[in-house]
Parts: sequence; C-alpha cells; structure tokens
Amino acid sequence: MSTETVTLFFALLATLAQVVVVVAVLLALGSLVSPAVARVKDQVLAEVGPQALTMAAIVALVCTLGSLYLSEVAHFPPCKLCWYQRTAMYPLVVVLGVAAARRDTGIRLTGAILAGLGACVSVWHLLVERYPNLASSSCDPNNPCSIKWVERFGYLTIPGMALSGFALILVLLAAARPVPSEDHS
Repeated sequence: MSTETVTLFFALLATLAQVVVVVAVLLALGSLVSPAVARVKDQVLAEVGPQALTMAAIVALVCTLGSLYLSEVAHFPPCKLCWYQRTAMYPLVVVLGVAAARRDTGIRLTGAILAGLGACVSVWHLLVERYPNLASSSCDPNNPCSIKWVERFGYLTIPGMALSGFALILVLLAAARPVPSEDHS
C-alpha cells in the first residue's frame, strides 16, 4: 500500500473524528436549550458511554500506529512539536487501555489532561505550519516544525490529524460512563 493511500485513510479517519466531535458539541450545547435534543444526547450517552473508554483507547492506538507509520515506514522525520504530541498520545494507549480493561472511569481526568496537553501542542503546531515565523529558535532548522509532509482536503495536515484524535479522545472521556452491572438476583 502506498503512502498516499495510507495518508488518505488517516485523513478520512481524522475527518470522521471531526464530525463526531462537532455532533457531540452540538448535542451538548443543544441540550441546554432543547428538551428534545437533551433526550437525544441522553440516548447517545446511554449507548456510547459504557464503551467510551474502549473507543478512546482504540483512537489512541490508531493515532499511535499512524504516527509510527509516518515516521518509520513513510520516513517523515518527526519535528520537535510532533515529538511533544507523541509524548501525550503514546501513554494514552496504555492508560486508556488499562482503564478500559478494568472498566475504570476514574482515569478520565488523567486521560483528559494528557489529551488536552496534546491538543494544545497540536494547535500550536498548526499555527507554526501556517505562520512559520512563529517557529522559535528551538525548532531544528534541518527539520522545521513548519514542514507539511501531508496535506489532505485542502486543510488537514499531520498535526490536524493529531488534534482530531485528541479532540475525539476528550469527547469520549466526557461520555464515558460505568458499565452497568448485571443484576442476577
């Protein structure tokens, strides 16, 4: 499979993540003013909530595998900001994976902090890509953070894909609910 095909696949996944995040935000905001939207939001939470930690772990794993593909197979060297994003994403695979296996929603704050920090770095990276003069002297001149190795759909670059993953993880962590226990009495 070519790098073009793989990056298209990742871009499509990132776009799907963006759609889910937008729908979640619209449901959250709409539920504040509309009882009908609040009922839909509650139904979605009832369905998604018990599996949300597992879904978040899968998102983190796909993002991690994607970043490894881009650096190790496609040979796109990660810049400093990419490394910082990886520092936030890679532990999420383990943290969320263990939490999902243990059905431990108490991990939501830790996961949200990691995903939030990663999202902040992604936003900064997007700004540096679009406005290279923002890059500080800490960026490697041989591998600047402003290089766009991938650009899909006219706007989606690697840090945009990472931001999409972090945002989806944040939404899933907000939706996470304990798995209902089965009453055998």
